This record gives sequence, structure tokens and C-alpha cells, in this order.
Amino acid sequence: MSRRRVVVTGLGVVTPLGCELDDVWDALCRGQSGVGTIQRFDCRDFKVRFGGEIRQFDAATHIQIDSRDLRRADRFSQFALVAAEKAIQQAGIDFSIGDAYRYGVLVGSGIGGLDEIELQHSVLFDRGPDRISPFMIPKLIINAASGNL
Repeated sequence: MSRRRVVVTGLGVVTPLGCELDDVWDALCRGQSGVGTIQRFDCRDFKVRFGGEIRQFDAATHIQIDSRDLRRADRFSQFALVAAEKAIQQAGIDFSIGDAYRYGVLVGSGIGGLDEIELQHSVLFDRGPDRISPFMIPKLIINAASGNL
């Protein structure tokens, strides 16, 4: 087997500390934590009420994307889209130059689509099964993040 050289040329992040790599790095170097009181949902009944939330996130402020495509992507996929675009920008990659098959991306996610699952669960019980979005499954499957890239 021949060895192939792999070079990381760009990084992109979406974190509780922000979405700009330099800002996140500076915050980490200052010892700043991205952990805080959970605000996205009511956690009064839980023993733990703090976590590393991505707050005030709007993918459209970070990347150029068709609003229809954005609506079809769950929040976790939007995180991946923003991080990937930032990595591409940092690397200065122009996909029209060179062999596009020589580029790669690594995406990892343990779980995703929870926002969509919760929303459609409410729709099911409040409005009935005929009102569930046809985009539910494409939005919630775990490989949706890499598939959207």
C-alpha cells in the first residue's frame, strides 16, 4: 500500500464561543468557557441546567446559501455547512481549479436532527399525521450533515 500525504489546509468551527476560528482560539487561550445556563429549552426538571449551547446562530449570516436549502437543513446540518464553508475560505480553495476529487472533508456527529424530531412530534400531536413535514427524514438522519456538504 502506498502512503498518501494528507494536508489540513483549513479549519472551520461552530462553538459556544463563536464561529470565527481566531476569536474562538483567543477565547480558549484566555481560559474562557463556552458553558453556561441552558436557555434553548426549559430544563427546570433536570438535575443539570448548564451546557455548551450555540446561541444566537443564524447560518445565513455566515454563509451564502439559498433560503430554501437552509430551511431543509436541521440546525446540526447548518453547523456543518458553516464550519465547512469557513474551512474552505481559510484554505483559499477554488474548486474550479485542479482536481476536485483530491479534496476531502471529515464530518463527525454523534446525534443530530433533534430539533426536527421535537418539532414534528408536536405537529403530529397538535395537527395530525398529515401535517408532518415531508422533509422530516432528510433533515433528521445522522448523515444529513455530511450529505448537505
